[in-house]
Amino acid sequence: MATQIIMNLNGDTRHNFDAEDVKALLEAERRFKALTGAGFTAATRTASGEPVVTRTFDPTVEETLFFPRLVGG
Repeated sequence: MATQIIMNLNGDTRHNFDAEDVKALLEAERRFKALTGAGFTAATRTASGEPVVTRTFDPTVEETLFFPRLVGG
């Protein structure tokens, strides 16, 4: 089962989905596009554990972390 983790003011929100379930997969892809379109950065981990920014939805990734734009002040 894959997970999308969305960082927010309360910590995070997690959305699990089964990549074999077409409806769940479409919803996960829609969420990915909506979040990245709203300015969130999406990151995944490589096989060696290194974080990598991603700009395209990949249903084979076990975990995708979304974090909002950082605003300085």
